Amino acid sequence: PPPGRTSGSPRVAALVVRGIFLCRPEEIRWFYQEGASWVFPDLWQDFLAPIPEEERGDLVGAYHRRLTGADEIARMAAAKAWSVWEGRTATLLPDERVASHFAQPHVALSLARIECHYFVNDAFLRSNQLLQDAARLDGIPGLIVHGRYDVICPLANAWELHHAWSGSQLSIVADAGHAATEPGIRGRLVESLDYYAD
Repeated sequence: PPPGRTSGSPRVAALVVRGIFLCRPEEIRWFYQEGASWVFPDLWQDFLAPIPEEERGDLVGAYHRRLTGADEIARMAAAKAWSVWEGRTATLLPDERVASHFAQPHVALSLARIECHYFVNDAFLRSNQLLQDAARLDGIPGLIVHGRYDVICPLANAWELHHAWSGSQLSIVADAGHAATEPGIRGRLVESLDYYAD
């Protein structure tokens, strides 16, 4: 261990996390198969567009085939639809700057391919592993910042993590979705980081 630190002392003074995603199949299903589609049926049509009707029973699998396929045009169309779906649903109110960022070809391709790769592989985790292992954070103070109207990562995720992590505080931002750029989320993150820095 570094000077002044014993091997048993914590290596993390505090944690500030936001937009909690626990990588569980039900969360992936909610956002990429059915659930969020009920909140944004108009935007969902653009997400469905690259996938033929007969493959829509497993959208993550269908996207994975296209994102890893040899057809560059199909790969880019799938990447853009995947990424734009996330970008357009990330904020409480429509924000064209966020959506435009997610539509940029390099952003879209890298985001879609890495997310989809993890999702078809169950994020390389055991079932519910992140919550089951949350007790390892006990003793580390932390703040969980989460938007009340986060459609990408529903608030229940943050709620469950808060209850599994002794010593955490949950800060629900009433007028925010998922994006860290939303004023309420950004302000809470800066405040909490300043607090722990002091």
